[in-house]
Amino acid sequence: MSLLRVLLFFLLGAILAGCGKKNPPPAAVSASGPFRITVQLDWVPEPEHGGFYQAQARGFFRDAGLDVVLLPGGPNANVMQNVATGRADIGQADSTNTLVAINNQDLPVIQIGAVFQNDPSVLILHPDSPVNRFEDLNGKTLIARPQWAFLPYLRKKYEIDFQVVPQNFSVAKFVADKSVIQQGYYIAEPYHIMKAGGPKPKYLYAWGAGFDAYTVLIANRDWAAAHAEQVKAFMRAYIHGWQDYLQGDPAPAHRLLKEANRNNTDDFLEFSREMIVHENLVTGRTNGGPAQIGRISPERFATQIKQLEDLEILRPPGKLKVDRVMTTQYLP
Repeated sequence: MSLLRVLLFFLLGAILAGCGKKNPPPAAVSASGPFRITVQLDWVPEPEHGGFYQAQARGFFRDAGLDVVLLPGGPNANVMQNVATGRADIGQADSTNTLVAINNQDLPVIQIGAVFQNDPSVLILHPDSPVNRFEDLNGKTLIARPQWAFLPYLRKKYEIDFQVVPQNFSVAKFVADKSVIQQGYYIAEPYHIMKAGGPKPKYLYAWGAGFDAYTVLIANRDWAAAHAEQVKAFMRAYIHGWQDYLQGDPAPAHRLLKEANRNNTDDFLEFSREMIVHENLVTGRTNGGPAQIGRISPERFATQIKQLEDLEILRPPGKLKVDRVMTTQYLP
């Protein structure tokens, strides 16, 4: 056998041996391609969704083997129903409304992680308003969602009463009338108030009264159980997205946010992100830090369930158990 034939023989053997060794695909990738996950946002795309859009823009979802579709929300987003019926797999919501929906409608949804450790819902006031404490709300008129559970909580805790005018998501009345007290997201409405010529407002934070809800990610319970590895991959990429959005360059997310919502301007995006950072909403205001991103606590949910039971919003007492409404099994 010639030297050339010997070399060719061994070369062919090496090639055939290599063909039998295939690199395994990433854990979340199926043989048919990326796994699609549809996410229903609670509002129009804004910096409160920065973790999603940074993960999308930077390829964190793609690298996890996922094809994530983000559905814009709004006043009539119907997040809970869309997730419960399978029109979306995951959604963004607040923990209070989620608890009420699970209790009253027995919806098959479960809370799988946190967006904000503290729900940024506040009462917005003019800077020279005589209202400085929750007790000062007695006899006042508030513009708010009538179904906001924080309102009966205030009445009971502080033994006060006030009138409620339904909110229409406009800041025009606030700008025009110094006596107006309005519910809002303090990471958004203040910008629009000042842009419309109003003053920099002051706030009464819901968490300051001990009503400390989360903004959460919810999933269809059955869908999540059937696709546990993909949900875990999603949560890893989502948390990575928030870390990168808060600590790195937010420009990739902001580019997509402007494409998804034409009302987003550079200065609004910068303002809202700074408000999120300033109050440590994602990382946690108390004992917080990057390790807390996405985390949810059974103890906090037990407290919130008890508060809502005391207000007779959740009935009967004892019906709703913590393990029915939340899980940490999908968190990294």
